[in-house]
Amino acid sequence: MASERTPDKNNQNLLQGLVIRSLAGYMTVRTAQGDVLCRVRGRLRRGRAEGDLVAVGDQALIEIHEDGSGSIAQVLPRKSVLSRQLSGVNYEYQQILLANPDQVLFVFACAQPDPSLRMLDRFLVVAEKQQIPAVIVANKLDLVTREHAQALFEVYRRIGYDLIYTSTLTGEGIPELKSRLQGKLNSMAGPSGVGKTSLLNSLQPGLAQEVGAVSRGLTGKGMHTTQVKQLFPLDGGGYLADVPGLRTLALWDIQGEELDAYFREIAPLVPECQFNDCTHSREPGCAVRKALEEGRIDPRRYDSYLRLRFGGKLVQAEDEEIDFETFD
Repeated sequence: MASERTPDKNNQNLLQGLVIRSLAGYMTVRTAQGDVLCRVRGRLRRGRAEGDLVAVGDQALIEIHEDGSGSIAQVLPRKSVLSRQLSGVNYEYQQILLANPDQVLFVFACAQPDPSLRMLDRFLVVAEKQQIPAVIVANKLDLVTREHAQALFEVYRRIGYDLIYTSTLTGEGIPELKSRLQGKLNSMAGPSGVGKTSLLNSLQPGLAQEVGAVSRGLTGKGMHTTQVKQLFPLDGGGYLADVPGLRTLALWDIQGEELDAYFREIAPLVPECQFNDCTHSREPGCAVRKALEEGRIDPRRYDSYLRLRFGGKLVQAEDEEIDFETFD
């Protein structure tokens, strides 16, 4: 949801900056004059909000006070958001996990642990719905043969996703990944144990410790009980976002009947189905099942679609454990 607030040309004394940190109602805004600790100006709080007024990643216009603190007066229009519907309220409220992300990177291991491709498919569906470009990082390439890794992950390249194989042991793929992050607002997430800590330190020495210290210091045991969101600057330009809410991507509300639109290889075939309400499971004249039989759709992806479709929403399968975190 893009912000409807636009800059007021009459406010010539406002300073523009990037919201790089959010904690307990306070926002740190990075400006050309330095970082400023801000609160949201009162007039922005009038009425019942339908979503977060300010979020990490926002471009904001702020007013500087005599004591050096600031007030956020306006938020510039958002080009994209990672968001979810907030639970526990009796009206629709959009919680913004990250404003203006350029891409989200999903990190999975080639082995140790074996990758759960159904889990990866869930998160790709969410990225598709949010219209955020997704990059798949297949880490720990040194533990398997390239042929084995490609058998697992090349299906995603074939349907149009960017795919990078990496190994922190050999250094393979690290320069490509580092280049991909530069100049962008990035979010990175993946299951525990896939090597995100080593990957971050390979990209930028000390980055994982910097991120981990913030999370552990504010939450205790790294469980994000205190909702702190922060952008960490990258040496080559750009930012990496530590966004606690990404761990609940699998719970975002996506209805079963809209699911086929978020599978890239299925969506173009939907108009060719005989029935408008085809679920692509057993109906006659189904173009998706025909493509499956002809080998144009990978059976694993089709199985992921069926499991999600008939669950009605993105929920944990009974035979899987989900341990999805932003950083190890």
